[in-house]
Amino acid sequence: MSEDRRRRLIGVVISDKMQKTIVVRVSRTLRHPLYKKVITRSKNYKAHDEHNTAKPGDVVQIVEHRPISKTKRWMLEKILERRGA
Repeated sequence: MSEDRRRRLIGVVISDKMQKTIVVRVSRTLRHPLYKKVITRSKNYKAHDEHNTAKPGDVVQIVEHRPISKTKRWMLEKILERRGA
């Protein structure tokens, strides 16, 4: 039995204006090495959304995938929380 070793990230959809593509912002917190202040870093990932189901504001889980286009290397796995819920 093969083990699924693909990375998974949780983030918020910030754009769905492209066809079958969403932009997901993944934030992480870290402590500044010198000043010890907690700071937030975020990075945007383009993810493949085959059925255009995710909308801006949704919390989603994305999974690593083979390259789909020049900048798309992630795929929508599931929607964890809807914007209005």
